[in-house]
Amino acid sequence: MTSIEELKLRVRELENELIKCKQKRCTAMCAEETADNNQPHHRPRIDKMSAEVVDSNPYSRLMALKRMGIVEDYEVRYNRIHSALLPYHLFAQLILFDYDKVELANMNRLFFQPHQAGLSKVEAAEHTLRNINPDVQFETHNYNITTMEHFAHFMDRISYGALQEGKAVDLILSCVDNFEARMAINAACNELGQIWMESGVSENAVSGHIQLIIPGETACFACAPPLVVAANIDEKTLKREGVCAASLPTTMGVVAGILVQNVLKYLLKFGTVSHYLGYNAMQDFFPTMAMKANPTCDDRYCRKQQDDYKKEAERPKKVVEEVVEEEVVHEENDWGIELVSEQTEEELHAASGPVPDLPEGITVAYTIPEKETGVSGGETVEETEQSLEELMAQMRKM
Repeated sequence: MTSIEELKLRVRELENELIKCKQKRCTAMCAEETADNNQPHHRPRIDKMSAEVVDSNPYSRLMALKRMGIVEDYEVRYNRIHSALLPYHLFAQLILFDYDKVELANMNRLFFQPHQAGLSKVEAAEHTLRNINPDVQFETHNYNITTMEHFAHFMDRISYGALQEGKAVDLILSCVDNFEARMAINAACNELGQIWMESGVSENAVSGHIQLIIPGETACFACAPPLVVAANIDEKTLKREGVCAASLPTTMGVVAGILVQNVLKYLLKFGTVSHYLGYNAMQDFFPTMAMKANPTCDDRYCRKQQDDYKKEAERPKKVVEEVVEEEVVHEENDWGIELVSEQTEEELHAASGPVPDLPEGITVAYTIPEKETGVSGGETVEETEQSLEELMAQMRKM
């Protein structure tokens, strides 16, 4: 006889399937209100990004990046991503891989909800994210990528999973919690030449890191592996009985924010993309560095990618001529009009104060001039013991 727990799980699965069907119907009918009063009113999908600054436009704040000169062609890149921070702004397509199920212990991650306990994490994530942004296309796979039967399919989705048929995905984000899965992703990306970003939080939950891995150019995960990986130690033997890894949603939120910020800079091509950026919550320390690929890496595909990168670097690069804009010269100036500063160099220097010693990369917006000391040279009034009424009487007689 089927247990009560299995029946409850099946009910949850059917409820989520019903939600998904309602969302699809809602999108097709331009956000028609769902029959269930407990379900929110969903907006329709947006096919064309608009820069109109109105409360009903979910992308108006993102388009401001273009107006401010941060991103150049936002509309062109819209075909590839819808951009910005998860979960409120998402990529045009997300392919999710995970074999685990939602447990009540996952509720401190501020993403899953109690009624989703028992569902696969990819299914629960899809339902939550679809509610937030219906413009995103989702593809979920509830399996373990480290097994032989699933690893081949995982590589196939990397190679041909893009929105444009037959194209590879733009980027892979690794958010796993074990070395075995990291090594599987690393092996697949090295073989395919796929760029990916690795991230993680320490077991004590007070530090984390992100890392951009470009096969052949930067160090892969196997180039400088942890001792556990290098010594071929089974991770399961390291777990102590009765002790589980700590989990702080604040640390995870910081690391996740840094990861997605790095993703945006890479995809939207602005700012400096970090090769490695760490986070130490105990000391508020953010170390950053770049690691080159190891020529003696154990992964043969990594060594092959290094050879290909060297050959590509030796090829002569095409010189792109920069177009220099001609300065506007006014040949006629009958009235002798000139633009000059309202303040002289001496006045600017007098209005400035000393510049403090600051760490590299930090500058002051302005300085405060030092206060003048001593007595001014103006006329002063001698002190007197007369009252205010007596002084006013003297003024009237004058």
